[in-house]
Amino acid sequence: MNNNVIISGIQQIGVGVPNVYPARDWYRRFFGFRVKMFDEKAIADIMAPYMGGQARSRHAVLVVNLQGGGGFEVWQHTGHAPNYPKFKILPGDLGIFCCKIKSKDIEKSYQALSKYGLEMSPVFTDKNGEKTFLLRDAYNNIFQMVKGDNWYMDRNFHCGGVYGAMIGTQDMEKSIDFYKNILGYDVIVSDETGNFEDFAYLNAPGQFRRVVLTHSQPRTGSFSKIFSDSQIELVQSLDRTDIHKIFEGRMWGDVGFIQICFDITNMDAMEKRCQEFGYPFTIDSRKKSGKFDMGEATGHFAYNEDPSGTLIEYVETEKIPILKKFNIYLNLKKRDRSKPLPDWILHLLKFMEK
Repeated sequence: MNNNVIISGIQQIGVGVPNVYPARDWYRRFFGFRVKMFDEKAIADIMAPYMGGQARSRHAVLVVNLQGGGGFEVWQHTGHAPNYPKFKILPGDLGIFCCKIKSKDIEKSYQALSKYGLEMSPVFTDKNGEKTFLLRDAYNNIFQMVKGDNWYMDRNFHCGGVYGAMIGTQDMEKSIDFYKNILGYDVIVSDETGNFEDFAYLNAPGQFRRVVLTHSQPRTGSFSKIFSDSQIELVQSLDRTDIHKIFEGRMWGDVGFIQICFDITNMDAMEKRCQEFGYPFTIDSRKKSGKFDMGEATGHFAYNEDPSGTLIEYVETEKIPILKKFNIYLNLKKRDRSKPLPDWILHLLKFMEK
């Protein structure tokens, strides 16, 4: 691994929705994403290659759960009605199939959510003896609640933020190498082949290979205390012949999980690493406009694709709001970004909860 690259963890998973504010409210109510880091309407021109070659108007809101884990970038096309998938998405389809949310106690999370009439599976016990369950949001996106061990603030809520994702692949070994070499997921937690109870619940029978990855080295950098550890689960269908790309026939930003984003430091070194392993950046904000400006946060971003075409985003943040009410922002360029931000700074974010 190139030690010049600092990965603080999963910053967010992008979720395309038909209407930003109802979706934001859903994730706040059921998953505790109470802090809004930015809220901006603008033209998304840099991502044109993934949107039919055109700049598109959009509305994006980034929300996080201060108990720990990644956030959601809730993203809406405003120039057209966002498109839903044209087929039933199944495990093994290519892209982000499911978002993992970490729970302090699976049974307590199940009890907390079941009283609302959400579409939820029973509680399963996986082959490692860990409890888990699945649920859908208002837009038919699938989430898996999994046990998490590392937490930040106690905000009196049953779960934390994003813990990872299930990602479909057609070449398991290439995908394992990608997440190991590019993003440091060098530990295989489990590697199982067979029929799975949770997939059967989703009416996805058949044989699958499922590989869960994590990282041996603790995440470091400015936001590592909040983002913390994470997992990537790679899923390969072994007997389906109708594998789809999840965004087949649609654009980036349409309804569904549109990317998984990693908070990093040293974009130059990350670009070099990706090139060395054969996965060059396909999008690079530095070459288009110099930086991104979400109104309340600024920095650089870049994308590439994993071996099956899943979009991976890398964000190097320069400025974030800390106390927007008093117009106080944190300039990260003036800090040693190899070290976590001190608690007294991160704790100011709780004053942005709603």
